Amino acid sequence: MTPQASKEWEIDNLPNRLTFFRILMVPLVIGSLYLNLIDFGQTASLKSWFGWVAAWTFALASITDFFDGYLARKRNLITVFGSFLDPVADKFLVVSSLMMLGALDRIPILIVIILVLREFYITSLRLLAHERGLSVPVAAMGKWKTTLQMVGIPFLMAFEKPYGIPLPEMGIFCIYGACVFSLYSALEYSLTLFKKLNALRLERKHSKRPFTQD
Repeated sequence: MTPQASKEWEIDNLPNRLTFFRILMVPLVIGSLYLNLIDFGQTASLKSWFGWVAAWTFALASITDFFDGYLARKRNLITVFGSFLDPVADKFLVVSSLMMLGALDRIPILIVIILVLREFYITSLRLLAHERGLSVPVAAMGKWKTTLQMVGIPFLMAFEKPYGIPLPEMGIFCIYGACVFSLYSALEYSLTLFKKLNALRLERKHSKRPFTQD
């Protein structure tokens, strides 16, 4: 096995540690939001504190998401384990946060359903593409969806107006924008993959034709 091949199966490296750290932050985000969902007699200031804890934890987790991918590419530390774990960590963080914000009535439940189902749909498309040996690159609309989502979610977790900044309104604007981009990018991904699958089908069909000589 070559040194490069052996690296592909490493588990203990810095990018994977950051991914593990992001997964460990998920319970803290959920727990902080859950304490806003139920009433144990907390004062308004205490609930506000829990909201800010969730917001800053989510923001920190989002930053680790950027750095683990950046470091993996820059240091050539892209591994099989990291390729599997990184998207799982993202889904855990984003989906659980959207569901909790929906439970807190800070995001309409229909928007939560659209965003969550889109995540599962795109994951299924990528699995299909991988099975057929195809790649579906991340489209610009998908990147915009992710950016708006990562900005809007912590704003809605805090759900306050510090120094007059309307975080709730800004957050819901970002989430609605992310919803629009998510639907458009899902359609874009689907069309791209279906075109590649059709091209692959035609290629295999032609390759099976018997050779004839004039």
